[in-house]
Amino acid sequence: MRPMRGFNRGGGGFGGGFPGLDSMAAKLAVALVAFSALFLATQRGQGVLLLLNPRDVFALRVWQPFTYAFVATDPLGIVFGGIIIWSIGGFLESTWGPRRLLMASVGITMLAGVITVLLSLVIPMASLYAGGSVMTTVLWVAYGLVIGRGQTNFWGIPLTGNWFAAIGAGFTVLRLLTAPAWQVLAPELISLVLVFAYVRGASPKRLMLQLQHWRLQRQLRDRSKHLRVVDRNRPPDRDQFLN
Repeated sequence: MRPMRGFNRGGGGFGGGFPGLDSMAAKLAVALVAFSALFLATQRGQGVLLLLNPRDVFALRVWQPFTYAFVATDPLGIVFGGIIIWSIGGFLESTWGPRRLLMASVGITMLAGVITVLLSLVIPMASLYAGGSVMTTVLWVAYGLVIGRGQTNFWGIPLTGNWFAAIGAGFTVLRLLTAPAWQVLAPELISLVLVFAYVRGASPKRLMLQLQHWRLQRQLRDRSKHLRVVDRNRPPDRDQFLN
């Protein structure tokens, strides 16, 4: 049985166990606060360029799938987003390492933004997206999936990691029920699928290995069609030696 993990203990807790400022989780949290503060200070001017606008990306503002990931548009989103990224990200960093944490948090959020931009070619999408909530949702769900059947707690209520991940996804579902259209939450919905696939092992490297394995198996099957089975118990045919 895995040990109890909670927010009031080390390894990803809101109440303690925060990693140092030199950790990747702390740097991501600081980046969220910095970009969000910059957006709030300039939102009536150039600040909107930090958000994701599919039309702007096609106009060569290609930085937006990256910068939108660090923007929360309200003070509560900034505070709680920073705490979640620093705390839960610290646990994931201790489990995965800084490189994989960066790939899971920023990589998945960026990929969700890119997919949203591509969908805008065939489906009408919203004009502006802030990805701070996308990144925090990714880390929340990843935290729960990593623990799996192990125990954690949510505000003092003991539950499994899988249920903790379901609560994180449930927040997105509740927002979806009150949203005017699903397109408003497109990056967040896409990120839920991506983080589940990533934690369960669907990494680009593994997909390439599976593709190579499939190609090798196909080549072997094609070659085996030209082979003949030799029965050693069958008496030799003398005519087989004749030209």
